[in-house]
Amino acid sequence: MTILDKIIARKRVEVAQAKAAVPLSDLERQPLFDRTCHVLRTSILDTAKTGIIAEYKRASPSKGIINDRATVNDVVSGYQQAGASAVSVLTDADFFRGSLDDLKAARAALQLPLLRKEFIIDTYQITEAKAYGADIVLLIAAVLSPEQVRTLSEFAKSLRLNVLLEVHDRDELERSMVDSVDAIGVNNRNLKDFSVSIAHSLELVSLIPDRFIKVSESGISDPATITSLREAGFQGFLIGENFMRTEDPAQAIQEFVETLAG
Repeated sequence: MTILDKIIARKRVEVAQAKAAVPLSDLERQPLFDRTCHVLRTSILDTAKTGIIAEYKRASPSKGIINDRATVNDVVSGYQQAGASAVSVLTDADFFRGSLDDLKAARAALQLPLLRKEFIIDTYQITEAKAYGADIVLLIAAVLSPEQVRTLSEFAKSLRLNVLLEVHDRDELERSMVDSVDAIGVNNRNLKDFSVSIAHSLELVSLIPDRFIKVSESGISDPATITSLREAGFQGFLIGENFMRTEDPAQAIQEFVETLAG
């Protein structure tokens, strides 16, 4: 089994346990469930912002602990102040040491679109995302059939959530594009072996229709890379480890943005 296979197997158990512990009706009664979501497209295309989707991530299967000291509030507040267009928060517990409480804490600190970064396989997780303050959910084409992408994205839209579809290659892109998706992200990290190459984004950008916001994900550590990706047609740039692996992620993004602007 690959790490991805192990994550999905564990996720099936987690979702079953969550459904047994917290009924949908309880989620739908949460104070945040009825809030109006921020619009990802509006924020990404706002010229006063950077296009960066900055991520809060404590750990990963490939790197182990990345940063378990910086608090959610301090980090995401710093991201917002530096001009991020959106914020991503990992909620997987076993492999990334995240939680839904992290998502809720980020929501309390932000006036930006908030992405629940999770391995979504069930509509229950989308309801959870809405109940804990997310504006955006991630659907990963590598672990979902085209029918599942359609069903899950349409359900998310019924809750007025934004949908980011993540693909890694041309086959995943072509089989998974549906109108109920708002943005398409090209993951430069291979989820099977965790190797990283920006070439994945550059190869696929021209194949993504302009009706979708185009996002390049992972492996972005140099402001010059964003300049190249922007020239190629990308509007959004998901950056996680580059900021989180520093002692002060808020300062790291500020310095990154200053270099990008300069």
